[in-house]
Amino acid sequence: DMEMTMSEHDAIMGYPCEIAVKAMGRTDLDIDFEGLVVEIVRRHASDLGEGAVTSRKSRNGNYVAVTVRVMAENREQMDRIYQELCDHEHVTMAL
Repeated sequence: DMEMTMSEHDAIMGYPCEIAVKAMGRTDLDIDFEGLVVEIVRRHASDLGEGAVTSRKSRNGNYVAVTVRVMAENREQMDRIYQELCDHEHVTMAL
């Protein structure tokens, strides 16, 4: 039986480990997109370190990419973060 348990998968992935979560959104919406992304990530990973958040506009300035470095405990935690980001109406893409 080659099916791995989640804990075996986590061990192979080397959790806990630092993962950079990236979310993209449009800049023409009148919202604090960086703040929005940080708020969502914080719900699942509260202890964001100094300088954990960076953001960069796309070349044409239509999109902004926010990267949040999180200390991920396990796969489920990361799945929850991505799920909530992807579900949000202002998040164009999360990777």
